[in-house]
Amino acid sequence: MNHVELFAGIGGFRQAMDLISADLKFPIKTIAYSELDEKAIATYKANFDTTDEIAMGDIVKFVADSKPIEKLPSFEILSGGFPCQTFSMMGHQAGFNEERGQMFFRIMDIINKKRPQYVLLENVKNLKTHDRGNTIAVISTELERAGYIVKYDVFNTNDFGLPQKRNRVIIFARLKQFGDFQFSSNLVIEAFNQLNTKHCSLNFYNSTIDVLEKNVDSKFYLSEKIKPTLLSDGSAGFKSNSDIDQTIARPLTASMHKMHRACQDNYFSDIYIQSHGAIRPSENMSKEELAKIAIRKLTPKEAFLLQGFPQCFAKNASVAKVSNGAMYKQAGNAVSVNTIYAVLNYLITNKIIHN
Repeated sequence: MNHVELFAGIGGFRQAMDLISADLKFPIKTIAYSELDEKAIATYKANFDTTDEIAMGDIVKFVADSKPIEKLPSFEILSGGFPCQTFSMMGHQAGFNEERGQMFFRIMDIINKKRPQYVLLENVKNLKTHDRGNTIAVISTELERAGYIVKYDVFNTNDFGLPQKRNRVIIFARLKQFGDFQFSSNLVIEAFNQLNTKHCSLNFYNSTIDVLEKNVDSKFYLSEKIKPTLLSDGSAGFKSNSDIDQTIARPLTASMHKMHRACQDNYFSDIYIQSHGAIRPSENMSKEELAKIAIRKLTPKEAFLLQGFPQCFAKNASVAKVSNGAMYKQAGNAVSVNTIYAVLNYLITNKIIHN
């Protein structure tokens, strides 16, 4: 089965498909990918063999002329985590009125020309409620007009062996000629929980402590100057709980390298790390006391692990001269590998996707 990955980023869909192909002996081959960010492309190429694959580049330019689309080899499955900032609670929620929100229609340009059997898309949880439900209705309608049955639900990364609370909408569409099907997060979770982990290529972690390394470079530690700000519970206009040492990580963000307050990003004390999670200082220390102990942010490697990528992923990107700042952004933008694997496992084992 041939696969095209749009808005590929660092290849979260591809990573999941590569793993499920090996585990279920269900061959899926990526034949083309689109990505605009040169640093993301560098990480992608550092971790995947893209020899003989079509690098589609900027999707807007690629679909501007129908000839490149027509020249694409036939493929059965199309995936994409299309730009979500315009639908995000953290963004301006401009939706289809903003240029990035128009990217869904560039996906449709390819779907309408090539008519793959299956479409698998990912976006932020807020996509379901954006514009009072009109946005997801437009997406469903466009796919239905193109000849697909469309289902979607919200999936949490933490349900699939990764200690990160990350809710995302997964949309799955199949050509109507194959008939109706069932698709929900509960069904996918049920199938995932029946997996034999000994014969599964995924990485599983119960807590953040399972991905945190005990010895990292000093550059990842917070300065004495910034600690009080990051430990603050907010200001007059913004209040939140800034606990550190979360056993289930807050959602990784593309801007985590900019050092927000702890209530938005993830920070960990040496005491928590060195005790292997047995001691959480924030449970019995004041903010002033916490500010006096060693606290650090995630490393790029740990950020990738929390998204389900392999141990070597960050190292390969670093060898390719990708900066730590770029890797943080890439990890925050990525789709969680385990979540996509779980979805594919359900779809394939229930013969909703078939060769």
